[in-house]
Amino acid sequence: MSILKSDIKLAEIIRNELFRQRNSINLIASENYVSPSVIEAQINLLTNKYACGYPDHRYYAGCRYMDEIENLAIERAETLFSAEHANLQPYSGAQANFAVYFSSLEPGDTILAMDRTHGGHLTHGDSHNFSGRYFDFNFYGLDKKTERIDYQKVLELALKKKPKLIIAGSSSYSRLIDFKIFGEIAEKSGACLMADIAHIAGIVAAGLHPSPVSYSDFVTMSTHKTLRGPRGGIILCKRKYADTIDKAVFPGIQGGPLMQVIAAKAVCLKEASLPEFKKYQKQVLTNARMLAGALKERGFILVSGGTDNHMMTIDLRNKNVTACDAEKMLEHIGINVSRCSLPFDIIQEGKNGIRIGTPSVTSRGMSEKDMSFIAGIISMAVENFSANKKKAALMVKELLSRYPLYPEHI
Repeated sequence: MSILKSDIKLAEIIRNELFRQRNSINLIASENYVSPSVIEAQINLLTNKYACGYPDHRYYAGCRYMDEIENLAIERAETLFSAEHANLQPYSGAQANFAVYFSSLEPGDTILAMDRTHGGHLTHGDSHNFSGRYFDFNFYGLDKKTERIDYQKVLELALKKKPKLIIAGSSSYSRLIDFKIFGEIAEKSGACLMADIAHIAGIVAAGLHPSPVSYSDFVTMSTHKTLRGPRGGIILCKRKYADTIDKAVFPGIQGGPLMQVIAAKAVCLKEASLPEFKKYQKQVLTNARMLAGALKERGFILVSGGTDNHMMTIDLRNKNVTACDAEKMLEHIGINVSRCSLPFDIIQEGKNGIRIGTPSVTSRGMSEKDMSFIAGIISMAVENFSANKKKAALMVKELLSRYPLYPEHI
C-alpha cells in the first residue's frame, strides 16, 4: 500500500520537505543531493533482512545476496581509495570514528586532535561528546596570523604529549591538509594516525585533494557529504588492522548493518569512479573559490582568507550581526547555512561564524556566475535585511527556477 494511502499525514510532511529542498539554496557544507539511483538503492526490501556479521560469516540464514551486496561495496571502496581494507557498516562518520578509538585504544589513552573551536569535529574530543569523556584529548590549532595548521606546533605537541593516536581532519577547515606531514609526525612520536576525511572524501576520491590512505593507519569518512551518497560512514585501514576494526564495528558498537544503506553506498562509490564525478568535483572547487572571492569583494572576512576545498567560514564580526541572526535571515529568504565557531573567539564561541559550502548548489548545476549572484544576495540580506528581504527572496526564487531539483516526482 502506498504511503499516500496508508499515512497521509506523514506523506504530506515528506512532500513539504521535498518542496523545501527544491525551493532553497543549500549552502550547508555537510549536505548534498544524492542521485535518484542512490535513493532507489536505499528505499527497498533490503530493509527486511538482518545480516549481523560479515560476508560468509553471518549470524542469520538467508544472507547470500546480502553478502554479494556488501562484497561489491567493499570492493568498490577499496578500489576507489586504493585501500587495503574497507568496512562499510558504520551507520555514520561518528560511528566510524568511535570504532577506530575502541579498536586501538583503552579509556584514558591520549589522543591529539584539532581543537573544535579551530575547526575540529565534535567526536574529536569535545567535552560534551563521549570521545571527550573516555579519552585524554589534547588539541592543536591554527596559527593566529595565517589561520592555517601550524605543523611545527603539532609536532612539538606530539613529542611532548606522546599520544597513542593523532587525528588529522576537521569539520570546518578550508585549506588543504598535508597528510604526509601528519604521517611523519605520527611516526616521530610513536602514534597511530587516523585521517578523518568526512568532508573531503569526494574530493579525495576524485584525486583533487592529497589522499591520506598511504600515510594513515585508519581513514574514516561520511558518505553523505562531498561523496554524494546516503547518510553513513566508511572505515579504511591497513590490512593488519582489519580484524580489530571489523570486531570494533560488530559486535563492538553496532548491531545488524543497514543493508539498504550499504547498497546505496555501493551506488555512490560506483558514481564516484566515473569521469563525470571528477568533473563535478572540479566544479565544486571552482565554485567555492569563486564564492569566496565574491564574498571578500563585498567586505566579508573569511577565516584563512579563502578556501582550497568545498567550504569556507565567514567571520561576521565586521557586519554587526550574529551568526544566529544571519542564519535566520538567510533561511527566511531561502538560503540555508550553518553556524560555527571562529578560531581565537572562545568567549563568543559559535556566535560570530557561519560555514558555507558548494557541494549542493553544484549538484544542482550551478556554476561560477551563480556564485557571484549568491554572494550578492547574502550581502543584501545580512547588511540590510528589512529593506532587502523581499527583493532577495525573489532573487533566490529566480535563480532556483533555472536549476530544478528532482524534476521528476520522487
